[in-house]
Amino acid sequence: MKKISFVALMLCFTAICFAQNANKPVLTFAEKSFDFGTVKEEAGKITHEFTFTNTGKAPLVIQQVTASCGCTTPAWTKEPVAPGAKGIITVTYSASGRPGSFQKSITVTNNSAENPIILIIKGQVTPKATAQK
Repeated sequence: MKKISFVALMLCFTAICFAQNANKPVLTFAEKSFDFGTVKEEAGKITHEFTFTNTGKAPLVIQQVTASCGCTTPAWTKEPVAPGAKGIITVTYSASGRPGSFQKSITVTNNSAENPIILIIKGQVTPKATAQK
């Protein structure tokens, strides 16, 4: 009898946990990684927009977006994103003075069940031509 009661209690607890997640926002990105390919150092700042949709049933709030280094600057939709609505996270990488390959992560802190979410940008910066004597 105790065993049946325990199993019934666990099933109820599991159902409650899943029900709570069912009412949360769901952050769905068109892509979670972007490759700039090869860019020239002279290009300076290069930018990519990560678009997302709230495919959940509650408003989505992006609380914070942080980059793995100071050479990458994020900007994002600040107001809550309603269910079915779209938002944008814009990521700008400064290629000036940074020849070579790069891979940077962007951490998106939010109120969805999948928190945080990591976005990636990468590419190859070709150095400026040096003046020959």
